Amino acid sequence: MMRKLDQRGVAAFEFCLVAVVFFTLVFAIFDLGRYAITMQSLRHLAGAGARAMMIQCYTPAVISNNSPSGCTGDYLSSTQKQDVAPFLYAGGLSPTVATTSGGGMLTVTASQPGFAMMMPIWGTSLNAPQASTQVPFSP
Repeated sequence: MMRKLDQRGVAAFEFCLVAVVFFTLVFAIFDLGRYAITMQSLRHLAGAGARAMMIQCYTPAVISNNSPSGCTGDYLSSTQKQDVAPFLYAGGLSPTVATTSGGGMLTVTASQPGFAMMMPIWGTSLNAPQASTQVPFSP
């Protein structure tokens, strides 16, 4: 005669096994979505920085027949940055925009210092994202 095994707690154990995998997947998707939104916001901010640089420095330099290679720095105010990419200011973070020149290109780079992925499975490879836009010129 076979004895019936005690089945108490089996459902809770199975839930724990499935829940760990499920919640890890959910948080990983959330983390990657947060990274994607940050990257898109940085691309948008770099484009806005390039437009501001073109209006305030590049165009007057070209009109006066000067090289725009001296157009470096940040041409957006804090308020303008926040209007362009409000998501980047979540959690008390503040993006930076810098313009550099070299090789016949002006490069506007937007970065998000202090950004870190929440899930440790990514390591540090996706921390501190940045995006760039280049504007050509003839030196």
